[in-house]
Amino acid sequence: MKVLVADRFAQEGLEILQGAAGIELAYHPGLTDAELLEQVVDADALIVRGGTRVSEEVFAAARQLKVVGRAGISIENMDLAAASRKGVVVMNTPFGSATTTAEHTFAMLMALARNIPAASASIKAGRWEKDRFLGVEVSGKTLGVIGAGKIGRLVVERGLALKMRPLVFDPYLAEESVRQMGAELVDFDRLLFESDFLTLHIPLNGETRHLLNADVLARVKPGCRIINCAMGGLIDEEALAEAIRNGQVAGAALDVFDVEPLPQDNPLWKMDEVICTPHLRAATVDAQINVTVQISRQVVDFLQRGVIVNALNVPAMAGEQLGEMRPYLDLAERLGAFQSQLSARGLQRIVIEYVGDVIRFPVEPLTMAVLKGLLTPIHGSMVNYINAPHLARESGIEIVDMRSTATGGFDNSIRLTVIGSDGEHSVAGALFGQDDYRIIEVDGYHVEAVPDGHLLVICNQDRPGVIGAIGQILAEAKVNIAMMNLSRRKIRGRAISLVNVDSRIPDAALQALRDQDFIDSAVQVNVQI
Repeated sequence: MKVLVADRFAQEGLEILQGAAGIELAYHPGLTDAELLEQVVDADALIVRGGTRVSEEVFAAARQLKVVGRAGISIENMDLAAASRKGVVVMNTPFGSATTTAEHTFAMLMALARNIPAASASIKAGRWEKDRFLGVEVSGKTLGVIGAGKIGRLVVERGLALKMRPLVFDPYLAEESVRQMGAELVDFDRLLFESDFLTLHIPLNGETRHLLNADVLARVKPGCRIINCAMGGLIDEEALAEAIRNGQVAGAALDVFDVEPLPQDNPLWKMDEVICTPHLRAATVDAQINVTVQISRQVVDFLQRGVIVNALNVPAMAGEQLGEMRPYLDLAERLGAFQSQLSARGLQRIVIEYVGDVIRFPVEPLTMAVLKGLLTPIHGSMVNYINAPHLARESGIEIVDMRSTATGGFDNSIRLTVIGSDGEHSVAGALFGQDDYRIIEVDGYHVEAVPDGHLLVICNQDRPGVIGAIGQILAEAKVNIAMMNLSRRKIRGRAISLVNVDSRIPDAALQALRDQDFIDSAVQVNVQI
């Protein structure tokens, strides 16, 4: 079986592939797009890093491809939908560089606290400016951590070791889970008000893009220092530059940016108060060896024994059964993704009910799919079918699954109920056909919506003019409505509207909807599986 490695790879990983029985290694780092299409034609497995784009065209050209391995966490270079359509398993190594990223965060924090890069540049320029580079101690300072997943937890541990006081903002974690880390769970405003150092460890999505914008930066503790080794786009870079100029923010250490490589017209480029590194969060010899060894073993195990580990698009099961279960797995993951973005704060308990025909299948993979959908918007691309249950348990979430033959009007359905800091909320879905997924209920309201792409979920008062106002606001924002469903329990009571739209709704349009006196809430959800 041919294993094509298309990016630079550690020797330790190559040796695993070279020594595996029945496997022929084709090591061709740096292929052009055209060369990749030629090489992948007869490949059984493809292993890449971040330098190779595995597009729909690549999957179409690969006649016998069974698995793609990504050495690392990020999958921006991977067309997962095309892989799933082709029946190709995609694996990554979600935790191989977690320690390295946490350590880089603290390297940046310490360099920022003591002005090390600027002081080094000064002395190499022939100057001795001891008084110019007055720094601050980190001991006794408050460390604000936004997002306490795997990497955020490691950052908290290291902060405690340096005698810092860690505060955590993570609306998806229960208070007890954060307390067990040795940190305190706080709301966003308190985190901003008290943090001497602020570090981000969250995925980039519609909710977190430019989380640190001009308004937020104006509310941070004066003299705060900001570190981002997570994702570009979490910080409004123009607003950060202005906050540094006016003295509200003392400085920043950034490993990731909105646009990479960093354009020379970026305002942060020449600011002495800003430390920049070129996406080095996983750039250690140890991490490179870890992820290449890990992905090599995963690919060998899959090709030789059919073992699936850290799969992004399929749980571990026999191929024939996977084909039958695929529509239910997709529905389960879509329901999790929908609920996560709608209401899944401070999760304490998750109840999943399987009803009707679906219970003829083992429900464990379906529960994995629900959890993957639920946790991916929270933790990002590190989440897969295999580690999703572990991440849930690590966050202190209780998971309960139930089965019933009472169909309640549908041949099959899956209901997800989450209990957290904002109460109890539920969503149910059913299959109307092989690939016809529908949301059939939200918080007890009977609805019908397709859980795919961009959806707008509105809670409103039931009165004349609501639908017209929604349509007008979306039309003014040039957002086309594909499907709209309105449900109520009684006349002039509370209602819920689910609106499928063709594109992302601009923030200004969302705010215009929320400003209407008859709308209680308006939430944008993006379901992409």
